[in-house]
Amino acid sequence: MKITWRYFSVVLLAGLLSFGFSASSFAQDAGRPGISGMLESITSAVVNISVTGSAAVPQNPLMNDPFFRRFFDIPDQPQTRPVQSAGSGVIIDAEEGYILTNHHVVDNADQIEVSWSDRRRVEAELIGSDPGTDIALLKVEAQGLEDIPLSDSETLRVGDFVAAIGNPFGIGQTVTTGIVSALSRQTGINREGYEDFIQTDASINPGNSGGALVDYEGNLIGINTAIIAPAGGNVGIGFAVPINMAMAVVEQLLEFGEVRRGMLGVQITDLDPGLVEALDLQVTVGAVVSSVVPDSPADGAGIEPGDIIVAVNEEVIDGASDLRNTIGLTRAGSDVVIGLIRNNRRMDVEVQIGDTPDMADNGLPARESTAMEGVQLSDIPTDHEAYGNISGVLVTSVEQGSRAYRNGLQAGDIITAINRQPVDSRNAFMTFLESHSGTIALNVTRGDQLLFLIIR
Repeated sequence: MKITWRYFSVVLLAGLLSFGFSASSFAQDAGRPGISGMLESITSAVVNISVTGSAAVPQNPLMNDPFFRRFFDIPDQPQTRPVQSAGSGVIIDAEEGYILTNHHVVDNADQIEVSWSDRRRVEAELIGSDPGTDIALLKVEAQGLEDIPLSDSETLRVGDFVAAIGNPFGIGQTVTTGIVSALSRQTGINREGYEDFIQTDASINPGNSGGALVDYEGNLIGINTAIIAPAGGNVGIGFAVPINMAMAVVEQLLEFGEVRRGMLGVQITDLDPGLVEALDLQVTVGAVVSSVVPDSPADGAGIEPGDIIVAVNEEVIDGASDLRNTIGLTRAGSDVVIGLIRNNRRMDVEVQIGDTPDMADNGLPARESTAMEGVQLSDIPTDHEAYGNISGVLVTSVEQGSRAYRNGLQAGDIITAINRQPVDSRNAFMTFLESHSGTIALNVTRGDQLLFLIIR
């Protein structure tokens, strides 16, 4: 069968349209489909960033020994050497000259210079930086700037086509294309843990950091941040900070020069199918409150261990990391409505988010456990201070290294309920346990503290 070029072109066009591309998504240039028209309108808003800073010069550890130091002329102050690095940035406000980039691109910078593909160069001022989300905000004084329109990253779907724009390896502005491979990725790359990454297979390489991830309409959906590169090069797994998260950071950087993270005051873990079954719950996603920090906003609002937080301001919370991100990016002093499940009943409580002290926990997942091996129990002795005041079972010992130990159960704890069923004796506890070999949840009293421990 002879296939004509005209027939092939019609089939190709039909195939493209079947993927959902609008006519505006592809510019036709001499019959070639592409996104050149879209790129021409936004690439001038993606800039190169050059950073000059300093780093400590490594020295032989023996030089810290006074015996050896006396034989060498070693300065008292640590020596430093100049270092240079490069990255990318995105103009988000042309009128004010605001540029988004990554914190790690400008960290410890003495001088920051922004340049364009037309060889213009200008020095930039650092407005503020947030290591928790790896976002930084710069400001430049320059004429003729162009910015990129912002999208709503909450509308993204896996499979959406995207383009990454940046300056990989310092070779100059480069565009790569791909799709959204996954959403809400938690990778552990960021030690601060405020991660909600867009994952893409569009090639992102060193130097792309701080560059733009855009949709095929030319709207900014994310700031390229990191890659997983076992061999040192791109393997099709890149990550971007969603623009909604980045702009929440920008608001605080503009107002305070830093991010003042909110604190709820709870220890949390994910709600998993085992716990749903054990407690006969009607919800399948949420963050389970393991403990409440005394005198915290959560404590003042009446949130209790065992509550399952399912929403913040009517936005669904699908797990511990989601709650941690949401609260951590909420400005301290803000009033929010926490939706929670208690005894299979939905409740809404109002909370004023507090400031985050250094030791506060905004929602780190609790340690995991899977069983009760190694735990010794007894009825509460008559000479125990809790006798007659608390109904429950006394934990007399917990084997170090056991699963219950790893989950946080301690000798001296008093278990008052298992899977929300009150227990008043060791026999009652063991009888219940014999018929429940899967996940169990314990209400525990430890001194003046109430805990909710999950044993998987």
